[in-house]
Amino acid sequence: MILPARNLLGDETSPYLLQHKDNPVHWRPWSRAALDEAAAEAKPILLSVGYAACHWCHVMAHECFEDAEVAEVMNRLFVNIKVDREERPDIDQIYMAALQATGEQGGWPLTMFLTPEGRPFWGGTYFPKKRRFGRPGFIDVLNAVHTAWQEKQAEIRRSAEALAAHVASRLAPREPEGATSEMADIPPPLHELAGKIAALMDSETGGLRGAPKFPNAPFLEVLWLDWLENRTAAHRDAVLTTLRHMLSGGIYDHVGGGLARYSTDAQWLVPHFEKMLYDNAQLVRLAGFAYAETGDPLFRMRIEETVGWLLREMRVDGGAFASSLDADSEGEEGKFYLWRHEEIEQVLSEDAGFLMDVYSLSVPEGWEGDPILHRSQRPQALPPDQERRLRALLDRLLAARDRRVRPQRDDKVLVDWNGLAIAALTMAGRQFDRQEWIGAACAAYRFVCESMVDDRLPHSIRAGRRHFPALASDYAAMISAAIALHGALQDDRYIAQARHWAEMLETWHGAGEEGGHFLTASDNADVPMRIRGDVDDAVPSATAQIIVALTQLSMATGDHVLYEKAVQSAEAALARALRQSHGQAGIVHAAALASRPMKLLINDATRDKFVPVANRISDPRRVDILLGPRETPAERAADIAIDRSMPGAWLCVGPTCLPPIRDPAVLEATLRSARQPQ
Repeated sequence: MILPARNLLGDETSPYLLQHKDNPVHWRPWSRAALDEAAAEAKPILLSVGYAACHWCHVMAHECFEDAEVAEVMNRLFVNIKVDREERPDIDQIYMAALQATGEQGGWPLTMFLTPEGRPFWGGTYFPKKRRFGRPGFIDVLNAVHTAWQEKQAEIRRSAEALAAHVASRLAPREPEGATSEMADIPPPLHELAGKIAALMDSETGGLRGAPKFPNAPFLEVLWLDWLENRTAAHRDAVLTTLRHMLSGGIYDHVGGGLARYSTDAQWLVPHFEKMLYDNAQLVRLAGFAYAETGDPLFRMRIEETVGWLLREMRVDGGAFASSLDADSEGEEGKFYLWRHEEIEQVLSEDAGFLMDVYSLSVPEGWEGDPILHRSQRPQALPPDQERRLRALLDRLLAARDRRVRPQRDDKVLVDWNGLAIAALTMAGRQFDRQEWIGAACAAYRFVCESMVDDRLPHSIRAGRRHFPALASDYAAMISAAIALHGALQDDRYIAQARHWAEMLETWHGAGEEGGHFLTASDNADVPMRIRGDVDDAVPSATAQIIVALTQLSMATGDHVLYEKAVQSAEAALARALRQSHGQAGIVHAAALASRPMKLLINDATRDKFVPVANRISDPRRVDILLGPRETPAERAADIAIDRSMPGAWLCVGPTCLPPIRDPAVLEATLRSARQPQ
C-alpha cells in the first residue's frame, strides 16, 4: 500500500501533529498503513517524535521541516512519520530506549531512522539545517543515512535486529524461572533505594545535584514513603528542601501559579517555561504531604495558586484538563512570563516597592530574555496579612499579563494525566475543605467516563474525537482517581466503576500466565513490540501505577483476591526491576506500598469528629472508609468487631488492625506516627 504523496496530518486530533500539517514534508501519522508503505517501497523510515510544548521541537520544525530543500530530501529518501509522544508514549518509549542504548542522551525532538519493518538503527535528537552547535546539518545526516542504507543494508539490518532485541529485553523482559517466587520472601528495597537517591541529592537546593534540575516526583515519592515507614528524617528533609527551593525559584510561576517542566540551572532559577499537567498534579500531591507534616504555609499557598491555575487556564469544555502550555509565545521562549522592573512599576505604582522587597528580578549569565521573577532570597512565608497583600499585587500583575499574547495550549485530554489531576485535586479538596476543588475533580471524572466506548477508556480525547485504545496507565490512574473520590464522597458508584476498569485492565492488558500487564492493549496492531511499561518517566511507570491502583481498590473493597493480584504483580515487577539500571523507583515505591497498605475505618455516626482529622493528614498508604449502618466488605475483611453506637475509628496497617480509637486527638497522633505494627 502506497499512501498519497502529501502531508497526511491534517485529519489528526493532536495539536502537535496539527502544528506540522502544513509542512512540505509528506508526514504520515504512526499507523499500520504508514509501516506498510515503508515495506512496500523498501524505504527506511524517518521517525520524528515530539510534543506541542517542546521548545526545541519548534526550533527544528522551523529550521528543517518547514524548509522546502530539507523536505525534498526527506520525501525522496524516506517514509516520514510524525508522532506526538504524549498521544503515543508506547512508541516514544521504544525508540527513546533504542537511542539511549546506542550511547546517546535522550530528549525531544527524538529523531530516529528505522528499517522498513520499524526496527531502529540510528538516531539523535535536535538537528539544525546547517552544521552548528557541534551538530551536523540535517541534510548531511539524511544523505549519509541514505548512503549507508544503500551500501551497507545487510549490516544495518543485523545491527537493527540486535538493537531491537536489546530494547525488548529491557522494555518487555521475561522473568527467569522462579524469580517471582523468590521475591515473595524479600521485602521491597525501599530504604536501600531511598538511601541511594538521597546520596545524589543537592543538600543546599534540593533535587539531584547539578543541572538541569527536574522535579523528579518518583524519586521524591520514594524518599517520602521511606520517611513514613522508617522515620528517616534526612529523607523527609530532602523532599522538603527540594519543594521549598522549587516553590521559591523561577521554575515556579509566582504570578499565575504552576510549575514549569524543569530548570536549566542548578538553582531552580531559569525555567524551561512549558507547563505540564502531570508535573503540577504531582506537585499538589507532594506539597499536600509536606503541609500535613510541617504546617508550613508556603505549601498551602502554592497548592492554592497551582489549583487556581489549573481551574483557570487548563480546563477544557466539559471539565477535563488540557495537557500543557507551550514554552514559547511570539516566537520567544518564556516571553509571556517575564518582567522588566519598569513594567512592574507601571502596573503597581507605589506598591511596587513592597513587592520587590520580597521578590527579585534576575538575569543569570547566559540568559538572553527579560528578567525572571522569583523569591529565592525570601522563601519563608511572611505573616498572613503581608502574604495576602503580596497575593493581591501579584493578581494585578496577572491581570496585566493576561493582555499579552498567550502561549499555545495543547488541549487534548490525556486520560492518565487527568487521573493524576483528579486524585490530587480531591486530596487537596479534602485537606483544605475546598468542596469546589472536589467538584472540579468530579467534573473531570465525568468527562472521562462519558468518553468511554464499549465500556473501554480512550487514551486521548480532543474535539469530540477519541484516540483508542487506552494504555494500561489510563486504567490505573482512573482507578486511583475513583478511589480518591470515594474517599471524599463515600459514593459506592466510584468503587463499582473502579472495579469495572480493573476488569478491563485485565482483559486487554493482562499478561496471562506471565503475570502483570502490558502497556498497550492486546488488540493494538501497530506497535512493533508490546512493552511492560516498567520504566518511570516524569511520572511513575504504568506498572507502578497499576500496583498502587489495585492495592487501593482491594483495600476499599476488602477483596483479598484483588490484593493477591496486586502483590503478585509487585513481586513480578520487582524481579524485573532489580535487573534494570534505572527508571525503577516507581516499582519499588509501589511494591513497598503494596506490602504495607493502610485502611482507616470511621464510624459514620461520628464523622464530624474523625473525618476532619483524616482529611488533614494525607498519607499515600491509606484508604479511608466510612462505616454505615450495615457491615461492608472492607470491614468484614478487616476482621474486627465494631460497635456502631460508639464513636470510633479503626486503623489497619498491613494485616493487623489496631484497637478502636475513641478520641480524635488520639487518632491524629496515631495517623502521624503510623508504621507497620511489630
